[in-house]
Amino acid sequence: MNNSLYIAATGMQAQQLNLDTIANNLTNLSTNGFKSSVVNFQELMYVDPVGARSAQTEMHSVHSGMHGVHGDHSAHGIQSTQGQDSDAATSAITPYGTGVSVGSVTKDFSLGTMTQTNSQMDLAIQGNGFLEVTMPDGSHAYTRGGTLSVGADNFLMSPQGYELKPSIRLPANPTSITIAQNGQVSVTTGTSAQPTQVGQIELANFNNPGALNPQGNGIYVPTAASGNPTYSVPGSTNAGTLAQGSLEGSNVNMVNQMVNLMVAQRAYELSSKVVQTADELMSLTNNLRR
Repeated sequence: MNNSLYIAATGMQAQQLNLDTIANNLTNLSTNGFKSSVVNFQELMYVDPVGARSAQTEMHSVHSGMHGVHGDHSAHGIQSTQGQDSDAATSAITPYGTGVSVGSVTKDFSLGTMTQTNSQMDLAIQGNGFLEVTMPDGSHAYTRGGTLSVGADNFLMSPQGYELKPSIRLPANPTSITIAQNGQVSVTTGTSAQPTQVGQIELANFNNPGALNPQGNGIYVPTAASGNPTYSVPGSTNAGTLAQGSLEGSNVNMVNQMVNLMVAQRAYELSSKVVQTADELMSLTNNLRR
């Protein structure tokens, strides 16, 4: 079996996913709140060729021994010496790898560029943390902020149209909405110019946010690897602060992505060259048998 053919094929498959991931990062260069993805590779299992050689040697010894029954004792001595030489040779052979695979694709949650919009409904998180939202099926998901809205029942909604958790209900027709850095939400109305606190935004944190499962449109759900969320007030230990009137841009670094693209392209090309070479060797072997 030509192992190099299959080993190189694993490299092409892994780099194809890497290229797809880089392409997705680059196309979301201008998407507010987008977090770039990182492909993590891992080695496949190693094969010990000594075990395979030992099995072949044992079969050869049995076959030679059967012929030695009709021969002299010197033949057995020669076979024994050859076996020792073979053992010494195979002991110097180290296991070889069988290729590469994608171990995981994780999210890079480093902070993106902040853009000031001065819109009272725009909200960004400066630092760690996620807004928790309630999905239509009642489950909970997480987002990094964006342009908030007010729902039909006057509940504060995420940019995706999901209700924030804890729920925050605003009075009808507020004249202004103020979100403090610590998450306190206050409003003024036409009947009262004095700000009234109507709710408190909390931030959810994860031990391993990079392992969150992206659902698209800036929504993430937890996994076993990410851990369960813990909640805290913005500005407290290990929690970021809120910035009203700002939006967080994409954290994609175009220069880094272009470098990664060139490396991935070259790695894919080299793996394909190995496949081509392995194919030529197999063709040569087949021709020798004719």
